[in-house]
Amino acid sequence: MSNENFFFQAFVYLAAAVITVPISKRLGLGSVLGYLIAGVVIGPFGLRLVGQEGEDVMRFAEFGVVMMLFLVGLQLQPELLWRMRVPILGLGGLQMIANVVLLSGIGMMLGLAWQPALAISLILPLSSTAIGVQTLTERGLMKTDGGQSAFSILLFQAVAIIPILALLPLLSTNPAAVSQTAQSGNTLAGWQQTLLVMTTVGGIVVGGRFLMRPVFRFIATTRLREIFTATALLLVVGITLAMQAVGLSPALGTFVAGVVLAESEYRHELMSTVEPFQSLLLGLFFLSVGASINFNLILAQPLLIFGLIVGVSLLKSGVLIGLGKLFKLDLNQSILFAFALVQGDEFAFVLFSFAAQSKVLSENLAGSLIAVVALSMLLSPLFMIAYDRLIAPRFISQSDRQPEADHIDDNENAVIIAGFGRFGQIVGRLLIANGYPITVLEHNPAQIDLLRRFGWKVFYGDASRIDLLHAAGAQQAKLLVVAIDDSEQILHIVNLARQHFPNLKILARAIDRSHAYELIRRGVDVIHRETFGSALDMGVEALKLLGVRSYKAHRAAQTFKQHDEEALRDMAFVEDDHSAFMARSRQLAELLEQILQSDEQEANHEIDRAWDIFAQQKETN
Repeated sequence: MSNENFFFQAFVYLAAAVITVPISKRLGLGSVLGYLIAGVVIGPFGLRLVGQEGEDVMRFAEFGVVMMLFLVGLQLQPELLWRMRVPILGLGGLQMIANVVLLSGIGMMLGLAWQPALAISLILPLSSTAIGVQTLTERGLMKTDGGQSAFSILLFQAVAIIPILALLPLLSTNPAAVSQTAQSGNTLAGWQQTLLVMTTVGGIVVGGRFLMRPVFRFIATTRLREIFTATALLLVVGITLAMQAVGLSPALGTFVAGVVLAESEYRHELMSTVEPFQSLLLGLFFLSVGASINFNLILAQPLLIFGLIVGVSLLKSGVLIGLGKLFKLDLNQSILFAFALVQGDEFAFVLFSFAAQSKVLSENLAGSLIAVVALSMLLSPLFMIAYDRLIAPRFISQSDRQPEADHIDDNENAVIIAGFGRFGQIVGRLLIANGYPITVLEHNPAQIDLLRRFGWKVFYGDASRIDLLHAAGAQQAKLLVVAIDDSEQILHIVNLARQHFPNLKILARAIDRSHAYELIRRGVDVIHRETFGSALDMGVEALKLLGVRSYKAHRAAQTFKQHDEEALRDMAFVEDDHSAFMARSRQLAELLEQILQSDEQEANHEIDRAWDIFAQQKETN
């Protein structure tokens, strides 16, 4: 491809996305359908602005799916993945078994031999990870029961592709084709191939856990963001190449790497670095899918193609809804994850082509099935639109409906408080009692109803939305108090406020010590751990009950607090170096003990004894 042609193709793809996707979003169709329609429009059966080179673009764009799985892995810590083992193996395994039995049985009833019927039944149940995850994430449904169930099945299918690839040549009715395929492929013995696969996956786990931390630490010391970006991309590309070399799914490899790095202190930086590339390449992948749909084949046998789409969709949805009932999911959640997985899988293009090459399927049958998969991917967003508009509202009671964000008419206050639960209320009450009006944003409708009954003026809205922060007056406010109880959401709001409102002072609630380290590294002005103050007060009372004079107990607590807050800021920047962290922790513990002993030996002042007088008056009253 010449440079001139390359830039023209890049212009076509970008223009198609920029024009079509916003319109699709505005019409409520979602970004995925917008990309697919754009691909159809510019493809060989539309304006013919792209042709055979679209296949090269497709191979490049598939890297977006690989990056997406890396990001998904970064959001799943190993403990969470272990807790999901039952739905992954249970839902995923039963879904595959049920579909294989039903589809292969129907295939043989229609006159197919058992080998092609089995091959088709192994490939058609697979669902697109790219479309499934993207549509669920876009709608904020990924963390629902239905979203988690869909993700569990997608994970199982990613692993299942490996044995399917190994099984397809064995189903061939032409031994010569099998022999030729084996000779042109890998010459390793079975046990050698298994050992190579285990070594590769083990290397990803060990390298991600022990090697990548010091590498990223070294890169971070350069303070060159572009080098950190290059390192992140190098990691993803390297894992992709390694997984391809041993015949495994690159997406599975990068997912494993993401899970391993999910506990790393560089997790958020990796996510923010990779996400723009992933989003762009994923959009390019959907464009390529749309452009690759063979409408000539569809028009040649429309009844067969659409009959297969309807039949396979009904079968897959029925199996998934039945499994949802078996695993005690609510009906609306069962329908959600059935509709999210109704489409075919992008990897089915490879599997059906491989099945034809291995003489398991005829070329015509494989071409028809590829058209069915491509068209199902084009139509799948319509199922989610139907769920959003027709099904979900029927299962939502009036009290459960999420209202639109309130119009904020009180946006000239100096203080904005995000989250007005047990933590935020105390801050707000103290400020109001001292004559400082506040603007309150709360995302829990039930909490808002309760607060309004007590006379509080609270606005419904998600403080992680930049438009609501603008509406709340963040541009001219002095303080933003982040008091919600979600550690990830707190970090997101802090990043947003730091980026868009640099003059705004931020006070943030820290869920625990590790969370406080994250906030310190983000430059938050004031950080308060939610249990530290009350625990310190209880410590004072414990000392007093043990016979320590009141003024001594309070002074010891004040010294402890000052030392601990200084240590917190000191330790935040060595958390990633385990040995340095432990050594510094021991040094600070010894220093605290010395300070408290030194304080004990100082002369007692009369002003300190006032604590005892106050304590005696309190006990008398």
